[in-house]
Amino acid sequence: VDYSPFLGIEKGAVLQEARVFNDPQLDPRRCSQVITKLLYLLNQGETFTKDMGLRRMVYVIIKELSPSADEVIIVTSSLMKDMTSKTDMYRANAIRVLCRITDGTLLTQIERYLKQAIVDKNPVVASAALVSGIHLLQTNPEIVKRWSNEVQEAVQSRAALVQFHALALLHQIRQNDRLAVNKLVSSLTRGSVRSPLAQCLLIRYTSQVIRESTNDTQTGDRPFYDFLEGCLRHKAEMVIFEAARAITELNGVTSRELTPAITVLQLFLSSSKPVLRFAAVRTLNKVAMSHPTAVTNCNIDMESLISDQNRSIATLAITTLLKTGNESSVDRLMKQITNFMSDIADEFKIVVVDAIRSLCLKFPLKHRSLMNFLSNILREEGGFEYKKAIVDSIVILIRDIPEAKESGLLHLCEFIEDCEFTYLSTQILHFLGIEGPKTSDPSKYIRYIYNRVHLENATVRAGAVSTLAKFGAMVDGLKPRIFVLLRRCLFDNDDEVRDRATLYLNTLGGDGAVVETDEGVKEFLFGSLDVPLVNLENSLKNYDPSEKAFDINSVPKDVKTQPLAEKKATSKKPTGLGAPPPGPPSTVDAYEKLLSSIPEFASFGKLFKSSAPVELTEAETEYAVNVVKHIFDGHVVFQYNCSNTIPEQLLENVTVIVDASEAEEFAEVYSKPLRQLPYDSPGQTFVAFEKPEGVSAVGKFSNMLRFIVKEVDPSTGEVEDDGVEDEYQLEDLELVAADYMLKVGVSNFRNAWESMGVDFEHVDEYGLGPRDSLAEAVNAVINLLGMQPCEGTEVVPPNSRSHTCLLSGVYIGNVKVLVRLQFGLDGPKDVAMKLAVRSEDETVSDAIHEIVASG
Repeated sequence: VDYSPFLGIEKGAVLQEARVFNDPQLDPRRCSQVITKLLYLLNQGETFTKDMGLRRMVYVIIKELSPSADEVIIVTSSLMKDMTSKTDMYRANAIRVLCRITDGTLLTQIERYLKQAIVDKNPVVASAALVSGIHLLQTNPEIVKRWSNEVQEAVQSRAALVQFHALALLHQIRQNDRLAVNKLVSSLTRGSVRSPLAQCLLIRYTSQVIRESTNDTQTGDRPFYDFLEGCLRHKAEMVIFEAARAITELNGVTSRELTPAITVLQLFLSSSKPVLRFAAVRTLNKVAMSHPTAVTNCNIDMESLISDQNRSIATLAITTLLKTGNESSVDRLMKQITNFMSDIADEFKIVVVDAIRSLCLKFPLKHRSLMNFLSNILREEGGFEYKKAIVDSIVILIRDIPEAKESGLLHLCEFIEDCEFTYLSTQILHFLGIEGPKTSDPSKYIRYIYNRVHLENATVRAGAVSTLAKFGAMVDGLKPRIFVLLRRCLFDNDDEVRDRATLYLNTLGGDGAVVETDEGVKEFLFGSLDVPLVNLENSLKNYDPSEKAFDINSVPKDVKTQPLAEKKATSKKPTGLGAPPPGPPSTVDAYEKLLSSIPEFASFGKLFKSSAPVELTEAETEYAVNVVKHIFDGHVVFQYNCSNTIPEQLLENVTVIVDASEAEEFAEVYSKPLRQLPYDSPGQTFVAFEKPEGVSAVGKFSNMLRFIVKEVDPSTGEVEDDGVEDEYQLEDLELVAADYMLKVGVSNFRNAWESMGVDFEHVDEYGLGPRDSLAEAVNAVINLLGMQPCEGTEVVPPNSRSHTCLLSGVYIGNVKVLVRLQFGLDGPKDVAMKLAVRSEDETVSDAIHEIVASG
């Protein structure tokens, strides 16, 4: 007789052995043996009614182990037996476990039992089946969708959890059918939901329907708003809060709609439960961003929360008060915050600092007390992010509130006397160099700056030298004293510091006499850099030292572009003049070098811009083609990057036939074919067009790839002599206004805007029509103009009804352009925009407006 590992197993002995699970140090081998014996006994029909806990543990271990399909047969028979048990707890657990480990084949066998379980009188069994359905919907949606009738019946259950789980499953079954979801919400909002949890779910689904509704226009027309308002009078706190939050998050919510929600949230502020106080104050904090006046009535209740034991609640209360407070309450709030700041973590302090900055910009007359508060906390202990937030806030206040400049600069000077962060020290020194010379008494800052030369590391010392030189260049009366200090820096032990001091001494000139610094010198030393640093670095690396000096105007101003990555060629490459370059160029410099090597393009002048590659074919097609648009002052060159993905073919005499009938201002002047295009070896063909000089001409171009196909023997590589002429239709290509604009950022938009002057400023207003959101309108205008967003203004805060976006760029002809866009919601969805353009050429300012007007 073959030996059986289960021979002589007794139930009592196995239950004794099960105590190994209680050992402090688990023995995996012994535990596995015990579980195996338990499974065997279960399979033999043994019951463990005397030990309910153990039986439940067996269910848990099976569910967590999730055996593979070939192992499932070991346990499914026992579990299916339990599904029809008279004990409800066994049935519920068996359903949960079976649905966790089952596959589609077994599911069809037990589907009848699951449908019965969904409408079972016992809520534990019904909930188990419904929750299992939610999980199975991810893997077997077709089967679960057949249970709709039973689930709909379960939604009417009197058991709270059953109704909650049934509603969740029914919504998931119908979520891709908008009309079905609308019907579900319409039927349930009439009052058939008793479970508070299910009611919360229904509120969320109702909010979703409201957001998606096309009738979201006026208050009276907003569907289901009355239901949300009615939920504010529910007896369950969770339902009241869910309804209040849903109302506050409605798109285009009005003050009248907000009032009942704010009222119940105000009551929660005085609740004895911390979770309710936190939920209410966090929701009010979000509302204060877009509707500060609506939250003002809650200020007295929130002031009492500043001393709340829960620091999260206190932080949210104080930041909400800073957003909603009036000018008369600022001083009182500042006293309360001072005692409060030492008790909270840095992440909460940063939130408070941001709120104080916003308050100061809102009430500029209070800048003195708010600036003193910021300077005091700047001298206290704190991490880098916290200190950076304070410094950034002071810098913004100095820029936006002229009266705060001198006191703010002195606060920053005092901070760098004892600053442990190199980044912040150099940032402050750079800012001092810009703003310090413009003050009434620039000399008082010199001591703070020169101290850095003696007491700091090399990076800060170099920054201090540059700042001293700026004072010497901008303030002629200080030049003799600055020269003395710079000469002392010539003996520094760091070469960067010495080099900077030498450069500034030689460039400023005048040997330290009180003479006016030449404007060209100021621009050279401290003017804004018009070119990306990456491009400047590449150009310097490629510069060959010669008698001809390096010309910074030769550096491309476009940001680096990254064309389609090409695979390395594996087949034999053609040789001779017709051979394609090894691959498409990856930088603006390489594009320029490639184009200048073609004699027909030499007369076109300097390359202004090269676009990112535009795909003209679908992925995985036999021929892959993308195009790069090269913009010159009077010409446009299309560079078609081609790849042949068929090993049995060689393409010869490859050209692109371009139809410019929808681009009337363009005339084709030259086409450069590609002699050969072997398998997996990229090549380029070019087509050049002439256009009106200095004009942003636009149009659509149709493209047809034309070539001669020759068969290739993949094993030998031999090519047949005879070929067949063929064509391949490509996608259309558009030349748009944004192609004539370089994305070039500015470090300080306000300074750049003011220095540009109002001579060629053009301001006008436009209606952008209905938009899904303010952010969508902002992105549409940015993409239309093709300019570089500045200072993060491309990001629109949620629920904002107005926004300002700052853009900069260089227009064809190397004309600098700055744009200030002011957006506002004119009605529920209509967006209005005010466009202000400043440039170095009046025609360019007008051209930007024409682009927007026609776009």
